[in-house]
Amino acid sequence: MEDELTVSQGKLMRRGYTTGSCAAAAAKAAAAMLLSGEEFRQVKLDTPKGIALTLDVLDICRAPGFVSCAIRKDSGDDPDDTHGALVYATVSRPDAEPPAEEHMRPLTASVEQLDPGVEIWGGLGVGKVTKPGLAPKPGGPAINPVPRRMITKEVQAVKARYGYDGTLRVVISIPAGTDIAPKTFNPRLGIVGGLSVLGTSGIVEPMSDRALIETMYAEMDSRKANGFEDLLVFFGNYGTDFARDEMHLDVSQAVTCSNFVGELLDYAVLKGFRSLLLIGHSGKLIKLAQGVMNTHSKYADCRSEFLALQALFAGAPVSVGKEIYGCNTTDEMTKILKREGLFEPVMAKAMEKIDFYMQKRVHGRLQTGAILFSNVYGILGKTEQAQELLERLRRNDARK
Repeated sequence: MEDELTVSQGKLMRRGYTTGSCAAAAAKAAAAMLLSGEEFRQVKLDTPKGIALTLDVLDICRAPGFVSCAIRKDSGDDPDDTHGALVYATVSRPDAEPPAEEHMRPLTASVEQLDPGVEIWGGLGVGKVTKPGLAPKPGGPAINPVPRRMITKEVQAVKARYGYDGTLRVVISIPAGTDIAPKTFNPRLGIVGGLSVLGTSGIVEPMSDRALIETMYAEMDSRKANGFEDLLVFFGNYGTDFARDEMHLDVSQAVTCSNFVGELLDYAVLKGFRSLLLIGHSGKLIKLAQGVMNTHSKYADCRSEFLALQALFAGAPVSVGKEIYGCNTTDEMTKILKREGLFEPVMAKAMEKIDFYMQKRVHGRLQTGAILFSNVYGILGKTEQAQELLERLRRNDARK
């Protein structure tokens, strides 16, 4: 692959390629073998990012009326559950006898055709969309728009090269997808039975923040399309577990924002949600009190500075401020604040500032609330509207 290396987090890391690129390359190779009668062991693909791929064509199966082959997914240095999975394309004329192998047969409804001469179907291990709000239509396979365009473009080019003007059917399958899918966000998005065929650039950037943000957007799109006006949001598993086990909330429709609070708030405004309640561990959420909207430690860590300063403002001696400043965890800081009788005024100021910065980000166009918790001390604080939003979410759950 050209431009194989990139710099991420101060390291040289290897790029990979998406399931969408695998599907398009497999479709191109299978179509060429079907129409030419020849066998190809490599295929070239130009990705939307402008990076050219030369990929090995694997597991070729040729029979009258159809050809099937696979491309192995390579995620580079990005941690990805789909790394190493085989992405198949089976290309046939629509009147051909269906192949005997399960993964070669269409198992879900055809997506809309971008070209009357190219049908794109989902096969084994490609998920089926069951809810509105995602780019693929409900009832069809989870093959996103860019991969669909890539597949169509490559098959069209092969048809033109060999002078074929009939229709070709392309079945995309990922047999390992049925086992991999439960490890992904797909079940939460209403995608059942397999993986999504993804990718906007065709290239996987290692440790990509953009991929996490796009996943968050997809979750929010799904909630909006299914009639949700009030969002419940967690940073990750800590918040989910606490809200479910200690607050007894229904977390099945919650959104995960990872570290991307700014993008979360911006997109909630864009999509027209009515309210957003963020429940977060003190180690992350307290950073919002300083206006930090990406809570990853590589960008900012103002926890001890903020709490030490507020303790001093509340009357703590300098020695206590220094003690808080020297702590490594917010639980240690909370223990000192409680010991010194400073917890309530400091936490009240923290929630006031979190409320201020959340509202500043949304320009007052969205009700926002936040609940700060600790696994040791429980709920530490709530912003002004948090209890109202919490009760609204409980009423919404009761009406389901």
